[in-house]
Amino acid sequence: MAKHDVKVLGTWYSPPGMRPRIALNIKSVKYEFLEETMAPKSELLLQSNPVHKKIPVLIHGDKPICESMIIVEYIDEVWTSGPSILPSDPYDRAIQRFWAAYVDEKWLAAMIGLRSAQGEERKAFLDQVTEGLALLEEAFGKCSKGKAFFGGDRIGLLDIAFGSLLGWLKLTEKVNGVKLLDEAKTPGLVKWAERFCADAAVKSVMPETEKLLEFSKVVAAKMKGAPPPKN
Repeated sequence: MAKHDVKVLGTWYSPPGMRPRIALNIKSVKYEFLEETMAPKSELLLQSNPVHKKIPVLIHGDKPICESMIIVEYIDEVWTSGPSILPSDPYDRAIQRFWAAYVDEKWLAAMIGLRSAQGEERKAFLDQVTEGLALLEEAFGKCSKGKAFFGGDRIGLLDIAFGSLLGWLKLTEKVNGVKLLDEAKTPGLVKWAERFCADAAVKSVMPETEKLLEFSKVVAAKMKGAPPPKN
């Protein structure tokens, strides 16, 4: 398929925006990445996702598909010649979907809260984040069945869902002076994170911590109405 037949509309710093790109890389599908400015939102984004008006969007031919995990499953179903992203067993698929939803609906909310909270509220969010990582450590042991990834020998659905957040997790550690992925408490996740970030399907799209830090400073300055920080 020609490169122009597959497009991903997203931003370099967005974890949901990373997910379709990782899935396409796993399948060895050539695609065009269209960087969305978001301020203002492009006409292509508004036309492609008129309901939520947000990224990412996969445009396959002339058909837009929205919502990151729906896109990942679409990619897995359409490009069947590449490695499977979802498990073949219905129970295993359900478990991966469950934990992917947990990451997005609960754990990520605690992570976002931790970034700006202070005092007792910060401690509460930190407890939620660490408790969630303990649950994901246990889930990794069960889903991986002793192999390298949640998906077994290869990156799967839950790897993509959780792994896309690792750049921001590292930034949160740096900014808050905490160690969230701890060799003593989450040894499985520590090794998994190293393998995930080193994978060929991930390396080209995983943002560097320092670049995310500079980006977050610019965003914070804009929200306060101040000039962006100088390097």
